[in-house]
Amino acid sequence: MEVILLERVAKLGQMGEVVSVKDGYARNFLLPQGKALRANDANMARFETEKAQLEARNLETRKEAEALGEKLDGQQFVVIRSAADSGALYGSVTPRDIAETATAEGFSVDRKQVVLTGPIKELGLHSVDVVLHPEVTISVEVNVARSAEEAELQASGKSIQELAAEEEAAAEFEIQELFDDIGGAQMDDDGDAPAAEDDDA
Repeated sequence: MEVILLERVAKLGQMGEVVSVKDGYARNFLLPQGKALRANDANMARFETEKAQLEARNLETRKEAEALGEKLDGQQFVVIRSAADSGALYGSVTPRDIAETATAEGFSVDRKQVVLTGPIKELGLHSVDVVLHPEVTISVEVNVARSAEEAELQASGKSIQELAAEEEAAAEFEIQELFDDIGGAQMDDDGDAPAAEDDDA
């Protein structure tokens, strides 16, 4: 189906271009969302008469998007989730989760504006694109952690694997100290190192 674009559509074209798209894409997305009109003589004439208004509205919404983009670009949003020790999430972080977190922090972001290249299923820092306007895309960072403290550590540049290794090393050190203390206490009691018992079984 041929349609006239009423705004810039990524990977399709600019406002006013006549493009050929699959019927389902036109009927289910472009036409109901008001992003395009069927390409026929009546609609071409309608577009020409409304072109100045469409361009003015597009410019206005783009300026608003650019203003929001300046504040939002590079922001970091913390999403707290349950996860395994390996860092794998129980579930995933969705565009809705990111939009809700951004909105809670005072930014007006809709889930449809959040673009994920793939599902977020791991703890850590993830770069995510937010399309504020067909001509304005910015990037935010999503910090997925199990707690606010863990999020702070991740923000400082430590990965979950490094944190886990540090915790493991600290635990091993504590265990070693405990054994040293027990060994020292037994030596004090016996005056000698404890003798190993022979097991004949």
